[in-house]
Amino acid sequence: MLSLVLTNLVRHKLRAGGTAIGIAVGVGTIVALLSVGSGLQRTAGELVRLGQADFGVFQAGVADPTASIVPTSLARRLERREDVARATPLLLMVETIRRDPAAIVFGADPDGFFAQRLVVLRGSRRLGGRRIMVGDQLARRLGVEPGDELRVKRRPFTVAGVYHSGIFFEDNGAVVDLRMAQRLERRGDDATNIVVEMTPGADQAKTERAVRRAFPGTTIIGTPEEAARLGANGELVGKTVTIITALALILGGLGVANTMLMAVLERERELALLNAVGWRRWRVAFVVLAEGVATSALGAVVGLLIGTLGARALNRALDVSSVVTPHLTLDTIAQALAIGLAIGVLGGLYPAWRGTGASPLRLLSSGT
Repeated sequence: MLSLVLTNLVRHKLRAGGTAIGIAVGVGTIVALLSVGSGLQRTAGELVRLGQADFGVFQAGVADPTASIVPTSLARRLERREDVARATPLLLMVETIRRDPAAIVFGADPDGFFAQRLVVLRGSRRLGGRRIMVGDQLARRLGVEPGDELRVKRRPFTVAGVYHSGIFFEDNGAVVDLRMAQRLERRGDDATNIVVEMTPGADQAKTERAVRRAFPGTTIIGTPEEAARLGANGELVGKTVTIITALALILGGLGVANTMLMAVLERERELALLNAVGWRRWRVAFVVLAEGVATSALGAVVGLLIGTLGARALNRALDVSSVVTPHLTLDTIAQALAIGLAIGVLGGLYPAWRGTGASPLRLLSSGT
């Protein structure tokens, strides 16, 4: 039966290929969006780990973490708690480096654990005034080294050192003194968030609940899921994927149904002959359905490749590699293949049923 399926596909290769390409475009779009969504989820997880902190304290109710406003004095109040070892304020500045608008510039206290944990690769750990430290990934993209000039909000800064932290956001960003960042952003004595390191042995869930109760109007980010929920990007991508998946199933199913129905109509004599020689109805239906599934599977595989390459190309075209990198997971691959097979099954059901109705009497009537 499989050889018959392959023979029929090769015989109508242009029609099957056109259907497969249409399915590939739909599946490719889904794969690209799922990869971006997974990348956003992973990137959101990095927001939790800034400075290798246990969790971050943000203003409640903001749609974007970078729009949060909290007083820097909150750090001192947090450090008075027994379950908090250290806390330090950060001011996140976006779209401030014209040469790489997606890079984040962190305003940080030079004596806080965030700045102290940066591993200096070249130059020195000197903040204050018009000095800036640059992450190694950002330094590589911009081609800057210690002593070079880097403009932040059109103001010249001298690169004091190049650092590495192993955290995506930090290595693709830069760090200036907190007071300088506050002047640039006109934030007074405010920060974006407070990163917190807990006392060894403290229970994180209990500590987070206690901090929420102690400081109304704040929200805690302690897991990647919480970071993703704080922003709308992950939810938006998820909804978009759902809509496109539904459209792909509907349009792809209709495309397969149309292709297979035309094939069934063209092969009524062949199918009637199979019924006449004793093939059971389920075997005839299997042949027709298998052709639809094979076409969809081919489209899904091609779509997987298109989606992978397309997501990376889109990431480069939009110049957002310092914010998010598409992440292709086994779940994404499984979903893409499952969607492709589902399109084939949904689109092949009616033609398969129609094929089983080919009557041997048609052979007699066509032969007279």
